[in-house]
Amino acid sequence: MRREEKTAIIDSLAEKFKEYSHFYLTDTAQLNAEVTSALRRKCFENDIKLIVVKNTLLKRALEQSGVNFEELFPVLKGTTSIMFTNSGNTPAKLIKEFRRQHDKPVLKAAYVQESIYVGDNMLETLVSIKTKEELIGDIILLLQSPAKNVISALQSGGNKLHGVLETLSKKSNN
Repeated sequence: MRREEKTAIIDSLAEKFKEYSHFYLTDTAQLNAEVTSALRRKCFENDIKLIVVKNTLLKRALEQSGVNFEELFPVLKGTTSIMFTNSGNTPAKLIKEFRRQHDKPVLKAAYVQESIYVGDNMLETLVSIKTKEELIGDIILLLQSPAKNVISALQSGGNKLHGVLETLSKKSNN
């Protein structure tokens, strides 16, 4: 591969790091063509961009990105595939589901919500991370609960007040 080609790949990867807010580094070695194709199809269906890249080029792109990714450098061995996404937990869910029938991909590391997760043992943690939209929904539900209680109390209090006023008016008529 010529120097210009390597530079183009590094620049392209560096742009992807800026374009996507999360990425996963996985090991997809020894998957046959049929299984790899199925994995790529699943990634496409979930808006995940899957790229297989040489570790040296990936390391240079990570260094060029402007973020400190030194924690990821030790896992850049063997075959490395990158899953780029804008949803923090979608690749983890995809990997977990895909591994029900296959032994790979294996999670090497992930960069999710500005945190670095290293090792396949972090897969369950990554699956349970909530997306920004899910967190906003949870906060809205929490905020609605006290408001609903106040409205309910006011409505029931209004019924009691109406009953008291009605009783008083009947007494004054008698």
